[in-house]
Amino acid sequence: MSTATQINYATSPEQYKHWDLAVDGQIATLTMNINEDGGLKEGYKLKLNSYDLGVDIELHDAVQRIRFEHPTVRTVVIASGRDRIFCSGANIFMLGKSTHAWKVNFCKFTNETRNGLEDSSRHGGLKFVAAVNGACAGGGYEMAAACDEIILVDDRSSSVSLPEVPLLGVLPGTGGLTRLTDKRKVRHDHADIFCTTSEGVRGQRAKDWKLVDEIAKPAQFAETVRAHALALAATSLRPEHATGVKLTPLNREQTANTLDYEFVSIAIDRAARHAVVNVKSPATAQPTDAAGIEAAGIHWWPLQFARELDDAILHLRTNELDIGTWILKSSGNAQAVLAVDASIAANADNWLVRETVGHLRRTFARLDVTSRSLFAFIESGSCFVGTLLEVALSADRIYMLALPGDVANAPTIAVSAMNFGVLPMVTHESRLERRFYGDEKDLAAVRSTQGGALDAAKALALGLITADPDDLDWADETRMVLEERASMSPDALTGMEANLRFNGKETMETRIFGRLTAWQNWIFIRPNAVGEFGALKVYGSGNKAQFDFNRV
Repeated sequence: MSTATQINYATSPEQYKHWDLAVDGQIATLTMNINEDGGLKEGYKLKLNSYDLGVDIELHDAVQRIRFEHPTVRTVVIASGRDRIFCSGANIFMLGKSTHAWKVNFCKFTNETRNGLEDSSRHGGLKFVAAVNGACAGGGYEMAAACDEIILVDDRSSSVSLPEVPLLGVLPGTGGLTRLTDKRKVRHDHADIFCTTSEGVRGQRAKDWKLVDEIAKPAQFAETVRAHALALAATSLRPEHATGVKLTPLNREQTANTLDYEFVSIAIDRAARHAVVNVKSPATAQPTDAAGIEAAGIHWWPLQFARELDDAILHLRTNELDIGTWILKSSGNAQAVLAVDASIAANADNWLVRETVGHLRRTFARLDVTSRSLFAFIESGSCFVGTLLEVALSADRIYMLALPGDVANAPTIAVSAMNFGVLPMVTHESRLERRFYGDEKDLAAVRSTQGGALDAAKALALGLITADPDDLDWADETRMVLEERASMSPDALTGMEANLRFNGKETMETRIFGRLTAWQNWIFIRPNAVGEFGALKVYGSGNKAQFDFNRV
């Protein structure tokens, strides 16, 4: 994809077309007022507060700014600037015109953004209230359901709905379906009615069925929303007094085949259809106390690294669809990373440390659910230790160069406290727990090595790597591994990798992403949805969808 047509996930409040951010003490309000003519691509209008990827990019950015620039905000109210309409969900005309790959990336980013609200609530105490002032449908209800509480105006017309089955012939938003059952505990029969009723559910019934948390008459609506926001704020871990950190634009340099930041670099081999993603340690001494960390701000290595890696992942996922394998490498000073890990542990109660760990956690989780083959190569000069080791542990396979006769150049890895639950996957378990299926004997053996350098032989014995070719076999073995992977069906690999990466316990998040894969890779390419007379294609045309009624 040419750089002129690539999607850039960087934005700022001054550039927003669709959201307004206002902060009043410990309450922030994010108001949706979606610009009909502000779509990311041409050919559709974002009517009725419907959204596309550009709207979600702004939402993601706004929440990031609240996390870091406004540390004393404890509750975010998501509201609408439109009268009698909260959000009508993903724009149907956009979906009807989009390629399958575009729909997949759009829905994955949307789900990650929604999951991120819940992640912040669970770990950092940033709470969310949806102030539903009108019709709330499809993805709009998904957004509301990702909040801690939903307040619905009781005006006899405003409703919540998941109308995708009757209107569009597709599933009612994977996140919406899953939150109905896993989070909101909506009874099965009520959920069945809700998902097959296009007009939605209003007022007291919506509350009785657990579709919303509270209802309020129009005159009391604003007061009720604020009361709930303040009650949630009282439960927050966020500080009463703190100075935020301005999220200034990242410095990145891009060419046709490279993308370079300070601590992340990407080199693309288009003929081989793979990219090398190199992550780097800090090159200078990092602060060790809370005051120093806050003074460093966005230049504190873990925060800057998280921002750069997050941007790089999103760039590759959206703009480089043919690059099916990512080779994960590292470089730098291992002791520098371990020292930062120690400072994170020592200052875990500091707000900026907590938010930075959250950013790292969500970024690594984004790597886990990426539909690409991930191979980690550990070579001379590698720096896969502690926080950076999480990158390697996210890989489908890990190859480590063995140099038993050359101790000076032999690569080593090391674990730190960061590898034992600080940065959990969407399964809510560490990558080491996932790797060993929670076997305490294996985990204890790895834990006993904390801070110590492990060469290839030791890493293989502990089960931390896949193979340890020596210098005579390294080039041929890694080449054959990459060529073999590139020859296989990407569709089959996506399904296989998703199943193998989440091999343990299920969570709401794993079910969301698992259902997302099934939804988009089956229902969203069936003629009943996207055929010439499918529901998505004829929506808004006045014509009725023509379904093949055979159950498959």
